[in-house]
Amino acid sequence: MNKTDVQRLLGGPWPEPPALETESLETLDRGDYLAERISYQLEPGERTEAWLLTPKSSSMASGSRFPGIAIWHQHNDEYHLGKSESAGFAGNPMHHTGPLLVREGYIVLCPDALGFEGRRHESLDGPSYERHMAMHYIAAGKSLAWKNILDNRRALDSLCSRSDVDASRIGCYGHSLGSTFTWLTGPWDNRLKCMVGNCCMPSQAAMDGTAINHSFSNYIPGLNRIGDIPEYVALTAPRRLHLNFGAEDALNPVEYLEKELPRVAILYKDAGAEDAFSWYIDSDAG
Repeated sequence: MNKTDVQRLLGGPWPEPPALETESLETLDRGDYLAERISYQLEPGERTEAWLLTPKSSSMASGSRFPGIAIWHQHNDEYHLGKSESAGFAGNPMHHTGPLLVREGYIVLCPDALGFEGRRHESLDGPSYERHMAMHYIAAGKSLAWKNILDNRRALDSLCSRSDVDASRIGCYGHSLGSTFTWLTGPWDNRLKCMVGNCCMPSQAAMDGTAINHSFSNYIPGLNRIGDIPEYVALTAPRRLHLNFGAEDALNPVEYLEKELPRVAILYKDAGAEDAFSWYIDSDAG
């Protein structure tokens, strides 16, 4: 498997990005950090919002530059949630990852994925709009994964455009759908130096073998003609990637993970980056 063939299957090259035209919408004092709601341009005429979490020391120390992290939120069929859960304003406290990271000294960007929170359709419900957009991109000869990667790269553009962010120290983290976004985006943006995904790397073999239906972003048309998701994941080599799983997670069958994660490791080793890929399966977690 090579990146040229995979990019063609995803939907081809991504267009030249327009100017971000970033706007600040509001800023909240959260005690030891600031939470700023911003908007920026994804494609011409299409904007999105995100929460930007900044250590107060960043605004106080002139010229200070901090490592940056993008957080890709979960799916969980909770279309009303997105950036606000990652940023600690709503949803499950277990997924309030942004506040934890900003307190560790990172500048954190929490964007919405297409179809979630601020990017829902005015009349279609969540599942209907997700399906609608997936079919829209397939009809255009692309895929929803292609669009997600485009949007995620724009989030990284936004993060790296800041004078207080050290663009040489950029990472990302995601849970569930966000984990898919982590390994989806990794091969296509060398600014990502370290990536962590929690709880999602479904191969087509696993989905077929156990009759699992996953979210549309996990499907790349034609991928199985040249490999499967483990081979795709390994295209991120030689940059660092860590993946977590729960052995009781029915959507990521452990009997497949135990065969497929070593395949990723072998490909990382072949790329001269044996120590850059790691994984952990929690035997008690779902």
